[in-house]
Amino acid sequence: MPLFFRKRKPSEEARKRLEYQMCLAKEAGADDILDISKCELSEIPFGAFATCKVLQKKVLIVHTNHLTSLLPKSCSLLSLATIKVLDLHNNQLTTLPEDIGQLAALQVLNVERNQLTYLPRSIGNLIQLQTLNVKDNKLKELPDTVGELRSLRTLDISENEIQRLPQMLAHVRTLETLSLDASSMIHPPPEVCGAGTTAIQQFLCKESGLDYYPPSQYLLPVLEQDGAENPRDNPDGPTDRLSREEVEWQNRFSDYEKRKEQKMLEKLEFERRLDLGQREHAQLLQQSSCQKDEILQTVKEEQSRLEQGLNERQRYLDAERQRLQEQLKQTEQNIANRIQKLLQENQRQKKSAEILKSLENERIRMEQLMSITQEETENLRQREIASAMQQMLTESCKNRLIQMAYESQRQSLVQQACSSMAEMDERFQQVLSWQQMDQNKAISQILQESAMQKAAFEALQVQKDLMHRQIRNQIRLIETELLQLTQLELKRKSLDAEALQEMVSEQRWALSSLLQQLLKEKKQREEELREILTELEAKSETKRENYWLIQYQRLLNQKPLSLKLQEEGMERQLVALLVELSAEHYLPIFAHHRISLDMLSHMSPGDLAKMGVSEAGLQHEILRRVQELLAVARIQPELKPPKGEVLEALESPTLPQEPPEPVRPSAPPAELEPQASECVVCLEREAQMVFLTCGHVCCCQQCCQPLRTCPLCRQEIAQSLRIYHSS
Repeated sequence: MPLFFRKRKPSEEARKRLEYQMCLAKEAGADDILDISKCELSEIPFGAFATCKVLQKKVLIVHTNHLTSLLPKSCSLLSLATIKVLDLHNNQLTTLPEDIGQLAALQVLNVERNQLTYLPRSIGNLIQLQTLNVKDNKLKELPDTVGELRSLRTLDISENEIQRLPQMLAHVRTLETLSLDASSMIHPPPEVCGAGTTAIQQFLCKESGLDYYPPSQYLLPVLEQDGAENPRDNPDGPTDRLSREEVEWQNRFSDYEKRKEQKMLEKLEFERRLDLGQREHAQLLQQSSCQKDEILQTVKEEQSRLEQGLNERQRYLDAERQRLQEQLKQTEQNIANRIQKLLQENQRQKKSAEILKSLENERIRMEQLMSITQEETENLRQREIASAMQQMLTESCKNRLIQMAYESQRQSLVQQACSSMAEMDERFQQVLSWQQMDQNKAISQILQESAMQKAAFEALQVQKDLMHRQIRNQIRLIETELLQLTQLELKRKSLDAEALQEMVSEQRWALSSLLQQLLKEKKQREEELREILTELEAKSETKRENYWLIQYQRLLNQKPLSLKLQEEGMERQLVALLVELSAEHYLPIFAHHRISLDMLSHMSPGDLAKMGVSEAGLQHEILRRVQELLAVARIQPELKPPKGEVLEALESPTLPQEPPEPVRPSAPPAELEPQASECVVCLEREAQMVFLTCGHVCCCQQCCQPLRTCPLCRQEIAQSLRIYHSS
């Protein structure tokens, strides 16, 4: 944008003052001064230059304005050729014209209180300059051409950044007054500068190898010398005098005509340049208007492009948000379906509790266990049973140590913790002593100590109990669902989505209530098993040798009679398949319904769900593996087992073996494998604790200890459970 669009418009009073001063300078009989000070000018008007040139002005006063440049466009310094005094102080000049040396008649130059950073080298051409005032500017040095100012009498360079004087200043012999900041000077030294102008000139002359002479010896011509001499008596008479006067008048008239013609030529030149300046001004106005239109068009196009891009970005963000909300709704729907299936499964298992109790009639089985025959005593495999007991005791003690460490850490502020810690230390030391002991010594100790045999039997009883295992599986499933519900709530908060909040809260409350009920059932079942163990211990008072070893072996080999009869009709490959998929707990269901490989090939996942196989991934994996087995059997018929083949692996006694590596379900990971959730307090460790009664899974074990309320819903924590994530 051109400069004149950014100029500050002068006030009405300043404009009137400028018009008055210009008119006053053009009146007949006016003096040689043009004063346009305090007119709020940003540049000297073209008319001022024309007035100075035409009327031969000698003094130009332009102080106290807003000038940033002395010479405007289409103007020349030659218009100020007659100026002797130029006053520009108190403006905003940053530079002087490089050809300022053309002002040959200039005697006084005042640029005080401006923004000058340097002086042009042509300033040395001002041979008639007597006063130079550059006070209060931003000068850092003076040009060497200052030494060519042979008429300079007064120089003021104070309140600048000048630290050195040019050596050429010694050639200015007429300098009478030099004003500077002595304390900031480096050359000459401050003590020399503080002594005055004479000391400074003497120092510079000495440095330059010149002789110093006072300025009084160099007189400057202030007035013009009179060239006329006193008239002498002329012997000629009045005729000669009249003749000389006539010639003189003719010469004067001729000079007048020449000056008149010269003035006319200057006027024509001035009018021509004025017309040229007006044309240039009109052209600049037209160019600025075109540039303004182009800039406005460019800005309009850019704004349109930005608005279009913003609209596209907004549509993309809206579509992305809609997609995320749809995914969130789909996830919520999947979780709701799984919770509904879980609740239905719980109801179904409650209804089938009588079938489970009938399959493992506790009292009848324990009656049979209590009767030990002589044949079983003789067939006791002491070494194998003792080794199995040692492995069971090790695993049981490790689990109990983990639980006791967690309980002691939670109740560290309770007084009874001391005794618990002492007991834990004793048992821990005992386990360490067992691990360091040789295998034969551990087995012999188990064979000799009845208490250890009893502990191993108790651990195996809990592990083999079908009802206890089903309760544990349901607790793990509910913990997983609560973890996914908590992750879903956190994701909804991050997306600022409040839909279906009430439904998720109801589902979480239902799951937490079901978890509390299962915990009570688990505790009740453990009490029942301990009562059975107490009855066994009461009936073992006969002090029969190896009583608990025989009971442990019978528990390994024992199965309900009805279940044995049903499992005898199952195919070997089907049983091996269920064991390989870690689904051996479904063997009673398959045996009860007399399911074969051929029947499974015509079944769907829904049929397996009706039978009681609730895991969707396990349903698909069973059906897929059955199809593979049947395909191999069709290619190689000799591999297909005959019907009615008795399963020998179930008839022979088995010892505890390492559990097979679980097969990962083939269902989508979002349905079966919960994602890792971090602690909302420390944001570093994995969430491990379930808070009851709200059901949130949002804290690790370390951050859970000092909490009394849930960090997400601010409800009181009645009970907290540790989750052990399985890989």
